Amino acid sequence: MEHQTRIHGRGGQGVVTAAEMLSLAAFLEGRHAQAFPTFGSERTGAPVVSYCRICDRPIRVREPITTPDTVIIQDAGLLLRADLTAGLRPGGQILINSVRPAAELGVTGFTVPASEIALRHVGRPLPNAALLGGFCAVTAVLALESVHAAIRATFAGPVAERNVLAASEAYAYLKEVVRA
Repeated sequence: MEHQTRIHGRGGQGVVTAAEMLSLAAFLEGRHAQAFPTFGSERTGAPVVSYCRICDRPIRVREPITTPDTVIIQDAGLLLRADLTAGLRPGGQILINSVRPAAELGVTGFTVPASEIALRHVGRPLPNAALLGGFCAVTAVLALESVHAAIRATFAGPVAERNVLAASEAYAYLKEVVRA
């Protein structure tokens, strides 16, 4: 089984780090993965896209993901600029960092207040860890514990633990939504 994820955000939001942590979590589960970004303008705040492929067998393709199974949007404001969900496979999932419901944003998917969760736990509105916890809740592609391990491998000490708390809160938040 292969799962393809496209992550949209702005430079400075850690879009590349999010894809790398997803791929590391997959490796920790004994799976194959690759993560890579594409850049337009390399300035802070410019739109950035990263990709992550997770598979049970070696991955040979090395090109952008045009038909993702999941689209993660770190900044809901980007929805006004382009159709970020283009190519989403039937039955695919959309996960957006927003306090507003997905329907208000004009899409069908899930929202989680990832920046607010991060602000509470990390002290800064950096949505990565919370969105990765949310990814686990809505897709079941990776175990939350694998994402926790990837966060701990990426960050150290209290920063890692605060990000683990953010991932766990977003996971619990979205598990309630998914059950409803």
